[in-house]
Amino acid sequence: MVGNAHIDPVWLWQWQEGLHEVRATFRSAINLMDQNDDFIFTCDSVAYLAWVERVDPGLFEAIRKRAREGRFAVVGGWWIEPDCNLPHGESLVRQALYAQRYLYSRLGKTATVGCNVDPFGHPATLPQLLVKAGISSYLFLRPEPVEKELPGEVFRWSTPDGSTVIGYRIPYGYTSPGDGLERFLHHALECIPGGDDEVMVLYGVGNHGGGPTRRDLTTIEKLQGEDNGLNLVLASPEDYFSRVRDRSDLPEYVGDLQHHAVGCYSAHSGIKRWNRRAEHLLLAAERWAAVAERLGGPAYPDAELARAWQYVLFNQFHDTLAGTALAPAYDDARDQYGYASSVAADVLNLSVQSVGSRVDLPAEEGTIPYLLANPVPWPVTADVEFELEATSTAEVSVVDEATGETVASQRVRSLATVGGRHRRLVVAADLPPLGYRVYRIRPAGGSAYAVPTGPSPAAVAAPAVGGGSGMPAPRPVTERVALETERLRVEIDPATGWLCSFVDKRTGVEMMPERPGAHAVVLADASDTWGHGVVRYDQREGEFRPSAVHVVEEGPVRTVVEIVSKYGASCLVEKLVLGARAPWLEVRCALNWQEHQKALKIRFPSGMAGPELKATFSIPYGRLDRPPTGTEEVTQAWVDVSGQAPDGRRVGWAVLNDGKYAYDVDGPEIGMTVARSPVFAWHDPHELEPDVTYHYLDQGWQEFNYAIVPHEGRPGAEIVRLAEQFNETPIAVPEHFHPGPLPPSGAFAGGPGAAAADVVLSVIKRAEDGGATVVRAYEATGHPAMAVLPLPLWDRTIEASFAPGEIKTFLLPDDASLPIRDVSLLEWEAHEPNGANIPPQEPPT
Repeated sequence: MVGNAHIDPVWLWQWQEGLHEVRATFRSAINLMDQNDDFIFTCDSVAYLAWVERVDPGLFEAIRKRAREGRFAVVGGWWIEPDCNLPHGESLVRQALYAQRYLYSRLGKTATVGCNVDPFGHPATLPQLLVKAGISSYLFLRPEPVEKELPGEVFRWSTPDGSTVIGYRIPYGYTSPGDGLERFLHHALECIPGGDDEVMVLYGVGNHGGGPTRRDLTTIEKLQGEDNGLNLVLASPEDYFSRVRDRSDLPEYVGDLQHHAVGCYSAHSGIKRWNRRAEHLLLAAERWAAVAERLGGPAYPDAELARAWQYVLFNQFHDTLAGTALAPAYDDARDQYGYASSVAADVLNLSVQSVGSRVDLPAEEGTIPYLLANPVPWPVTADVEFELEATSTAEVSVVDEATGETVASQRVRSLATVGGRHRRLVVAADLPPLGYRVYRIRPAGGSAYAVPTGPSPAAVAAPAVGGGSGMPAPRPVTERVALETERLRVEIDPATGWLCSFVDKRTGVEMMPERPGAHAVVLADASDTWGHGVVRYDQREGEFRPSAVHVVEEGPVRTVVEIVSKYGASCLVEKLVLGARAPWLEVRCALNWQEHQKALKIRFPSGMAGPELKATFSIPYGRLDRPPTGTEEVTQAWVDVSGQAPDGRRVGWAVLNDGKYAYDVDGPEIGMTVARSPVFAWHDPHELEPDVTYHYLDQGWQEFNYAIVPHEGRPGAEIVRLAEQFNETPIAVPEHFHPGPLPPSGAFAGGPGAAAADVVLSVIKRAEDGGATVVRAYEATGHPAMAVLPLPLWDRTIEASFAPGEIKTFLLPDDASLPIRDVSLLEWEAHEPNGANIPPQEPPT
């Protein structure tokens, strides 16, 4: 019998009330320990302890005392109970990194039991993320037995790299009513299949806190004294797992644990995108802060970045990130994500400009140097946009400072409508891995654009007519228009407002079917905020229809076609951007959604076929194939479908995103759920009242972007890298003339070569204990791999083998005479079995 209080710090209340419920619950638990020598309380979120330490030191000291006795048991080992499908893989690493280190520093021990009872699903990569954070067992509730059959309620859950945890599905529920524990226990035992003599049941008032009551303990004592065949033991989860861990009869399970409440993955578009933006800003800031400090710049801001991460982790709480909390909670989430993003953007900008200040830039009258920085640790070919306050109204050319060669550039419409010398420029840049390149902007001598260095995206139509603002006027499109580069050829049908042809010129394969069907489809959605009971969204009510199609940009860097579509009072604006060198067709979207209890899906039909049709979804630090049956699924930054072309070759395409997580793959067709509009915090079976004015989700304008990437064969690690760089675009900062020790172009990470094609380098940061740099990488295709990862700024090269899907963390001591070491996700030494952690020192007294 595990006494607990499942506490939602945010749900039908805001975090301020959540803080109070934590304090009150913990005080109640300590009081019960004073009254009952056998009572044990279990806490599963470290953020709650951090709160109590700050606001009630006396209570915190009482908790420390009981924790040393083993009566205040801390499980979970994560900062909060997050949604497990939506966070980036690195966010799940940080849940453990900050939580386990906090526990060790305050309580002298770390959690060994993972506990995440309330989220709506669990990814297939989770056992490895747990094991490498020192966690050997996992306690959960969903999916429930009616949602997914498991080989046993207690089982070994494994990942292809060899990691294994003991999983346990809680019977019936994780909280009990304050006055009905006997009835609750009876229902829980009914849920347990026969054959297990020992089971674990959680009890205690929850959600809004409370925990076990005196009545609960009296009921347990009464039942223990009856002749009922039960032996009830007050215990912690570790007590149970220690008794089953060595059982040889436990069945094995490999895969994810889904599905429950699939509407969570599309509810509240805002928080989904805030989360994605903050995660990637923090990753980029850490890499560049490590570079800047290494070069003698600002000290690495450990505390600032940790605080920013902790705000992100807190808002990944399952009811917050899932979009199922009440509306005011998202004002708090917006501000806290804003804080994290602001800190990260500040660190990133200061770090990049610190490096820029060390670049040797000779004076040249009438020119403006710009430093373009690459946030990812592999080479990037990108079209980089920035606003330019030019020295004159003359047109400009752009020169690579390192080579002296003119590169393709294109003037585009400024984000400011002020006229004069202000303009916006897009430059076709080649950026080294985690590096920079300086481009010098010069007067073009009357030429409107620089001479392109590669094939231009050509629009098959007459040239545009100049507009009064100095920019070409948008040109209406009334007939099919084709855009073509060396790599792609796409054709747009203004009658449908979408593609009628998409050819990957490397293969010559036409990806579009003969009759593509509707593109932006409106669906009936009578489900609650969670989408309880939903398997798929497929009840069509209508579609967006195009009202205007224009070519809005044409030049040597890219062509842009803008499509405006309408449905009722709603409006969708899609800008199709085809860059001359781009591996994708990028689509920049603005949606004004005014519908209630409807969903919007953007559909990507294809002409692929064959019995080996595969749908592949990105999951935290990994990928997973799922049947292409049209069910609503969650993904991270990309989803892919591959199959046979008409000539029998295997081809495919991936859809990348910057904050849309819900998709279906129905045969060869991908559907992206863009918006849902149930009522905030509306839970089935409650029915909406006809005369009440409700607050619906996703109303008004929102922005999002996606890209379509064709490929041969199955999706490789290159798709993973493209998805990451789609979310971490290059940074452009103006520079001035000054001497410096750095050349006009530099790379600080070598990027993956042929020997590391399947391994993605994800993290470069300073070590939590100082004196070293931490590098994290993972195998991204599901096959064994050897990797050579050069890090020239650190005068180091990592050479390592990776098991399928394996995540590895390396510690690079500042002292170059010391070897590179494999460490756990907690940055402590790891040993077998299961990557358990050895803290570096004895805990503080």
